[in-house]
Amino acid sequence: MAKYHTDGLPMASFVIVFSLFTSSFIIPLSEAQMVPAIYVFGDSLVDVGNNNYLKISLAKANFPHNGIDYPGKVATGRFGNGKNSADFLAEKVGLPPSPPYLSLVSKFNKQKESFVNGVSFASGGAGIFNGSDKQFRQSIPLSYQVNYYSEVHQNIGLQLGSEGAKVHLSKSLFLIVIGSNDIFGYIKNSKLQSEYTPQQYAVLMASNLKEQLQRIHALGAQKFVVVGTGPVGCCPAQRDLDTEECNDGANSLSVMYNEALKSMLQQLKPALGISYTLLNTYTVLTNIVQNAASYGFTEAKAACCGIGKLKAQGPCLPVASLCSNRRDHVFWDFYHPTQATHGIIVENFFDGPSKYASPMTVKELIAL
Repeated sequence: MAKYHTDGLPMASFVIVFSLFTSSFIIPLSEAQMVPAIYVFGDSLVDVGNNNYLKISLAKANFPHNGIDYPGKVATGRFGNGKNSADFLAEKVGLPPSPPYLSLVSKFNKQKESFVNGVSFASGGAGIFNGSDKQFRQSIPLSYQVNYYSEVHQNIGLQLGSEGAKVHLSKSLFLIVIGSNDIFGYIKNSKLQSEYTPQQYAVLMASNLKEQLQRIHALGAQKFVVVGTGPVGCCPAQRDLDTEECNDGANSLSVMYNEALKSMLQQLKPALGISYTLLNTYTVLTNIVQNAASYGFTEAKAACCGIGKLKAQGPCLPVASLCSNRRDHVFWDFYHPTQATHGIIVENFFDGPSKYASPMTVKELIAL
């Protein structure tokens, strides 16, 4: 098995022993907190800096102009101008952003912080399938993110005791934002297309995700916030540079996957006894792209930061062209939404119209 953690950090050292805590107890929530913690799994849409610690990864955002609107105007490794959806969800429930897992277990982190307030395993370039990161040389695929979570689960058990950990994790949110890179991988790979029809591939994606959700559930998770894939064919990198139209093939596969995901979760709920909300990103983001002005945007096709036509022919590098008003743009770079778009998406999911979240909103999930 390949090693996706930083060099010099054996897996055993990832378990932090809190010997002072020998009996079960529950950490009380502050008045502002709605949940004890958020544990984040996903790709660059919610990466908060894990890829900064992957030495050979090409998928990094720890340089300008990324982070230009983040507090302190610092490039944290988030793929955007500011906060992402995981950050906004944390704000909604009264928590600080879940920190990158690799920052907490890094050899440079002398304090070895606790994981009870939440942590993010998300990694730019990651997919449901282990091979989705090949073009980026290195990321943390979902199965490896779950491996890391198993270490966190053990750590929390040592800190809170068995019963305390069970209660803590059962009330926490488990955010899953992944699948886009698997779709991009399929539409670029003729070998995959010869092996699977789009429908077969979509079902396979959902089946593989199911295995990982079962693993997470076996490690204490009860409340899942699962984010479906958006209209990925409408991001600047996927638009036809001549017609500027969306890539219908990519969008069609996204729709198929979301249907397979919905069916899978409906079957998984009674089988495991979990609770979940499935977020209809496809509809939300399609509405934003098609009705940009009503959401306060003036540009829904071109990226804010990038190179070439639609600023979609190169990533957001320090030498790239940058728009003056990020709030005007739906997309930050050739793949990722702006902070403004992330904020609108979370607003709609958290307590918005039922058409955007099923079978319940995030707020209703928390109340269970």
